[in-house]
Amino acid sequence: MNYHDFYAKAGRPVETCVVGTGGFGQSFLGQAQRVPLLNARIAVDLTAESAASGLKAAGIDPRRIHICEAAHAARAAWERGDYIATKDLALVSDLPFDVVVEATGQPRAAARHALLSVESEKHLALVTKELDSVVGPGLKALAAERGRVVTTVDGDQPSLLIGLATWAEIMGFHIVAAGKSSEYDFVFDPSSGHLASNERSAENVDLNAHWTLGGRDIEEILAARHQAIAGFPQRAVPDLCELMVVANATGLRPDRFDLHAPLARIGEVPTIFSRRDDGGILAGDGRLDVFHCLRKPDEISFAGGVFVVVRCDDAKSWDMLAQKGHVVSRTGANAMVFLPRHLLGLEAASSILDAAIHGMSGYGSDYQPRYDLIAVATEDLPAGTELAMGGHHHTISGVTAEFRPAGPLAASAPAPFYLAADCRLANPVSKGQEIRMSDLEWPEASPLMRLRREQDARFFGQRS
Repeated sequence: MNYHDFYAKAGRPVETCVVGTGGFGQSFLGQAQRVPLLNARIAVDLTAESAASGLKAAGIDPRRIHICEAAHAARAAWERGDYIATKDLALVSDLPFDVVVEATGQPRAAARHALLSVESEKHLALVTKELDSVVGPGLKALAAERGRVVTTVDGDQPSLLIGLATWAEIMGFHIVAAGKSSEYDFVFDPSSGHLASNERSAENVDLNAHWTLGGRDIEEILAARHQAIAGFPQRAVPDLCELMVVANATGLRPDRFDLHAPLARIGEVPTIFSRRDDGGILAGDGRLDVFHCLRKPDEISFAGGVFVVVRCDDAKSWDMLAQKGHVVSRTGANAMVFLPRHLLGLEAASSILDAAIHGMSGYGSDYQPRYDLIAVATEDLPAGTELAMGGHHHTISGVTAEFRPAGPLAASAPAPFYLAADCRLANPVSKGQEIRMSDLEWPEASPLMRLRREQDARFFGQRS
C-alpha cells in the first residue's frame, strides 16, 4: 500500500501551525507546500515580520501573507484561506487547525507553546528536543488525557532511531547497540594529512597509521584516533539530548553517562559497537551511542543517519548478506542495519499525518522518564553566573551534559541541562561537579517548571 492510499482516509488536508521558522521549521514550511495532504498556513516567530519572511522563503505569494497582531485579524485571514504571520501562538490557538509544529529550540518558550497546544486541544509535533528532554513523557501523557497526540518527528534522529530500533525488535533481532552519527563528519585526506569537520580544520593530522582496524585492539586504535583529533570537540550536548529521548522511549541505555562517541569509519561500526567479549567497547547489549563519521573526501557520508547493531544469530544468512554488501563485524558476530539520512523538515510530514489522522505517536506507548540529561560544570563557576544557552547547538559555556537515572527534582537532585539553561547560579559550582536544583535561581511560575512538576507527580508519585 502506498502512502497516498494509506492516508486517503484523511478526507481533507491536515492543517498545521509552525512555531519557529528557522532551520527545521523553515524546511518544513517549504516541504508542506508540496505534500498533498498537508497545509501550513500559520507561522509564528519572535516577530510577525520574521514569521512572514519564513512563509515568503517557502514560496508563498507575499500578497496572501497577512501580518496579524490580533486574534480577529488572524481569524479573518484564516477564513479567506490566506496565510497568517504572527509573533504569539495565543493569537491563533483558537483557529481550527490540527497540529502545532513546535520548532523553536528554546525550552522555556516551547513549554508555553506546548501548554497552549494541549489546552486548545491541538496535536503537538515536538521538534524542540530541549523541551522533550525535560518534560516529554509527562507532556505526552497530559495530551493523551485530552485525546490528543504529542509526537516526535521524522527527519530528526530521535524519531528515526526509535522507528528503526522498534522495527528491529518486531523483526526478532537481538539489539546489541543503537545510535546515530554525529551531525558533522570528520573528513580526512590521507595524502596531505588535512582534517576538516564543521568549519574547523587541521594540518598534518596523524591518522594514516590508524586508518584501518585490521586485527588491532579496538580500545587502542580508538584512543590513538582520539589523541590525533584532540583539538576538535568530541562530545556534543545535542547528541546526548537526542539519545536520551530515545532511551526514554525504548528502554535502550547508554554504556557510559557521557557516551563513548568514537571516531569511526562506517564499515567499522558493528565491530566497535560490540560487546567487549566480541572485541568491541560495550559492557553489555541494548546500548545507545553516537559515532563521528571518519571518511575520505571522496567517500560517502553517513549523513547524520541512524543505525542498529544486531546479533548475527543466523550465521548462514548473515554470511550471504555480507556477500551482498551488508556491514558485518570483523568477527561475524554482529551486523549493522542503518538509515544514512535525516532530512529535517523535508520528511516530517509522515509523523504529522500519523498524529492527526491515525492518532499515532512516534514515541510509542511506553514513553517514560528513564533518564535525565543533567548539567555538569566543566570549569569553576562562581555564584551569579548566568547559564546562558546559545549558539547553533544550544550549549552553555562552562557546562556539559551527561545521562543520569531519572528522578524527581528534589533540592539535592542534579538539574536537567535544559531546565538549568538561562538560569543564574545561586551558589558556586566547582569543575566536574553536578549542578543541583538548589544551586539555581529559578522562576517558579513558569510553564516549564509546571510541566516538570506535573511529570514528577505522574511518574514518581511526588511533587518536586
